[in-house]
Amino acid sequence: MKTIIKKGHILNPSTKMDKVADILIVDGIIEKIEDEINDADIDQVIMAEGRYVMPGFIDLHVHFREPGFEYKETIETGSRSAARGGYTSVCPMPNTNPVIDSKEMIEWLSKKEKEESLVHILPVGAITKGQNGTDLADIKGMAQAGAKAISEDGKSVMDVNVYVEGMKQAKESNLVVLAHCEDKNLVRGGVMNAGKKSQELGLKGITNAVEDVITARDIFLANETGAKLHLCHCSTKDSVALIELAKKAGYQVSGEVCPHHFTLCDEDIPCDDSNYKMNPPLRSKEDVLALKNGLKSGIMDVISTDHAPHGAEEKSKSMVDSPFGIVGLETAFCLTVTELVEQGYLTKMELVEKMSYNPSRIIGIDKGQIVEGKVADLVIADFEEEYLIDVNTFASKGKNTPFHGKKVKGRIYQTIVAGKVVYDYDKEQ
Repeated sequence: MKTIIKKGHILNPSTKMDKVADILIVDGIIEKIEDEINDADIDQVIMAEGRYVMPGFIDLHVHFREPGFEYKETIETGSRSAARGGYTSVCPMPNTNPVIDSKEMIEWLSKKEKEESLVHILPVGAITKGQNGTDLADIKGMAQAGAKAISEDGKSVMDVNVYVEGMKQAKESNLVVLAHCEDKNLVRGGVMNAGKKSQELGLKGITNAVEDVITARDIFLANETGAKLHLCHCSTKDSVALIELAKKAGYQVSGEVCPHHFTLCDEDIPCDDSNYKMNPPLRSKEDVLALKNGLKSGIMDVISTDHAPHGAEEKSKSMVDSPFGIVGLETAFCLTVTELVEQGYLTKMELVEKMSYNPSRIIGIDKGQIVEGKVADLVIADFEEEYLIDVNTFASKGKNTPFHGKKVKGRIYQTIVAGKVVYDYDKEQ
């Protein structure tokens, strides 16, 4: 199979390529990148004039809910949502039922990927059995079966001795530790950020310390054990400051920010609407600015989604009774363009760095690049096109988002996985 992408503006952080050129893909591999490629023996031509061609996005943090919660999302629907958002590789979190906590469950996930997923699945195993927080999962066995990372996402491992042993085994198995930083003892029934808005709405608040205490703990433990630590969905100004200090000290630590955390603050919550309920919560204006500046300066390495679909009935309830989480795969690119690129916090190239190249380096895969000889995982997009976010167009089963009706810039046109077009906006119309 031969495909040519014609006249697209290539953005490739690893080589700093920033120019219009043609790309020849043969049997899923990038064979040639030249100013103009003429080949009569072509099966498919994709015209990309006026659009940008980038390495496919890589999301280090999604929830696909299968097994156990298929009414919220499945591997198949989650992968379609990912493809629609420009993602070619994703890391589903292990907090399913049963939990992804064994070699057999990693093998099951890999089988589901081959059978049903449109995108690459990068398996993540739990740190403890059933995420019970007390007994270590078979970390080495999961690594042998193809796991790329371990995480207790949805919670933190509160037993320090158990966590330290898990970190040691992660280092021995060359796995990344994806850390959800939340001191459950400090949550105290909170459902949104602690501040004037929570008081106004009569809802219990979650303080910054809930995140910051565990962020500091995890950084020091990772340094002590030699584990490679990636801090998920950072939401506070002090998380940014702690990561900056750790990097200056030479620690192996990286951090991610989700689009909802750099787009909205707690003051934007209009009422007791659970579409604004996520964990960690929307923080203060001061925190939002720190996150934006952290991404701009390079302290924060990655933009991930924490895509967390829920059923409509669950999310129709009060914040007190509804689950945490919003969907994000189909809005991440346009929100990043609108809130960061348009506002001068990131260049287009830096967006690609944080949504593709940096995630690939952190998780340890040979992707996130447009280079001859590499697998053709690509996304083609228009940075200028304006439209309103419409949940009715989402491929995800989840429609739980505060961004329905928001005016944004940035449209995904095609997503290509191993040379195959798995999403084509033009064919949807």
